[in-house]
Amino acid sequence: MRRFERAPDARVRLVCLPHAGGSASFFFPLAKALAPAVEVLAVQYPGRQDRRHEPPVDSIGGLAERILAVLRPFDDRPLALFGHSMGALIGYEIALRMSDAGLPAPVHLFASGRRAPSRYRDDDLRGVSDERLVAELRKLGGSDAAMLADPELLAMILPAIRSDYRAVEKYRNEPGRRLACPVTAFTGDRDPRVSVDEARAWAEHTTGPADLHVLPGGHFFLVDQAAPMIATMTEKLAGAALSRP
Repeated sequence: MRRFERAPDARVRLVCLPHAGGSASFFFPLAKALAPAVEVLAVQYPGRQDRRHEPPVDSIGGLAERILAVLRPFDDRPLALFGHSMGALIGYEIALRMSDAGLPAPVHLFASGRRAPSRYRDDDLRGVSDERLVAELRKLGGSDAAMLADPELLAMILPAIRSDYRAVEKYRNEPGRRLACPVTAFTGDRDPRVSVDEARAWAEHTTGPADLHVLPGGHFFLVDQAAPMIATMTEKLAGAALSRP
């Protein structure tokens, strides 16, 4: 867990889960924007940045289980979950495991830039060449162009990216399971990996209220559309904090 801004008086914590190949530092601006009303915890997956010497985990369920264990010391306040792309699936699986463990449900799940868990595509990028994988990363955006052009940096980050892609492509939702918490989905109107209908289907995965926000942009629409997303999240989390003792 990385905590960029301490917010001792916050009534709710937001746990942020990065995209494939992403790291905790991606959420530094969000932590600054939401403090002090919301305390942001950002997850650093193994295999990147200061954990680059640890082997990555190529299973969505495996990541969810490990993250839930680390979350236990932080459950003295209500928890919300926010994941982008792969992180949205991990957030969903963490929420299911919270229910299985008899823990309080998250007060909200924010799913950004990801198809609903029951919607699949055969992307099949696990065994492609480095050149093809880099081309895909450039297409989606969100990665530093200079980093993708540096062979030494690529050699450091590609193993974690490949592991994350394996995790996503192996993932299959367990039919019939549903959350009880509110779910808000965000998607870009030009995201090549997520259609509006695929994002809207997140509503099928909860018995609680669900809504969808379609914003201008591609897969990493949240970089340019941070302001409306933060406004929506602030409103939802304020209501969640008031509803919990």
